[in-house]
Amino acid sequence: MMRSKKWIAALAICAALAGWAAWDLTRPARGNLHEFDAHAVARMEAAMWRSYYDHRSVRLFSELATLLRTQYHLTFVRSWLGAYHGARAAVVFQRGRQRSDYEQALPDLVAFYRLVRDASDVPFDVNRASRLELEWWIIHRQRGADLPRALADLQAEIYQVPAERFALHAQARTDAMLLRDAGGDWQRIGALLDTSWTALKSAVAPEPAPPLAGPR
Repeated sequence: MMRSKKWIAALAICAALAGWAAWDLTRPARGNLHEFDAHAVARMEAAMWRSYYDHRSVRLFSELATLLRTQYHLTFVRSWLGAYHGARAAVVFQRGRQRSDYEQALPDLVAFYRLVRDASDVPFDVNRASRLELEWWIIHRQRGADLPRALADLQAEIYQVPAERFALHAQARTDAMLLRDAGGDWQRIGALLDTSWTALKSAVAPEPAPPLAGPR
């Protein structure tokens, strides 16, 4: 009898969790893509890079989910689902050796950006954003000189503003990547990422309203 009660309680808990997860995944949840803590995003990205290079997969997965909640305002369950797709795309890409291999990561990138788009107030093109994300991954791996432009193009699609506005963001993030590739110190990398995300926050800030005309 006691074992039966425990099974019933366990099933009730599982049913409640499944119901909550289904509600979290289906409820309308839109956030302002322009509102985020740039310094927090920079710290999280630096932490993710360290976890990636130290091969701490569980920590990296958790950090990506946290970043999705902080930067893109995804709900709890959606952030973990996004982290799953983002991590799987990275694994597929990492194993690739040529463009046709890298493009196998696209389905997960599309699923990742669809979650971001569904939580966003900006109507960006999910497929184009996914391809632009993959493109800068490829350029970075191949040490291409067009990395700043590729990073700017991605943000231009996500925020639907001209790529030129992301020049400082893209260059600082590129410098951070190249410094990490060269074995540079994490303090300097963190400072560059902070510059990068602070610049992006400024680039997407709403234009101030014009002053009201006074009485004539």
